[in-house]
Amino acid sequence: MSAFQSFRTSASGLTAERLRMDTIANNLANANTTRTANGEPYRRQFVLFSAIDNGRSAAGVQPGQGVQVVAIGEDQNPPRLMFDPQHPDANGEGYVAMPNVHVVKEMVDLISATRSYEANITAINAAKSMAQKALEIGR
Repeated sequence: MSAFQSFRTSASGLTAERLRMDTIANNLANANTTRTANGEPYRRQFVLFSAIDNGRSAAGVQPGQGVQVVAIGEDQNPPRLMFDPQHPDANGEGYVAMPNVHVVKEMVDLISATRSYEANITAINAAKSMAQKALEIGR
């Protein structure tokens, strides 16, 4: 694997994890949004990743080619019901349909995405250091 390929692989991971962090931040920002444009509570979103398939191998994917975002999905779990008869979105029985966002799970996912982002930065720095050391050999 060339140094440039390792940069591309890590860069694809950085891009994917950044989108994952943005999606998690959006979920956290809408954790209490009971009504969206379609009249329903906000639904949690998640990012689907896939290995990059460049078609070079008969088996499909070669290791180390990177990752790509396939889709941003919407969690189909039902909304949480909370009893609050004073809320403007409460139904006839006094229950409000709250988003299916669990803040603790989102924070764990955010920490995981941050660690993955940091790991890709470390890989880029290691590849850069190896390339610099290789150039110093020629001196």
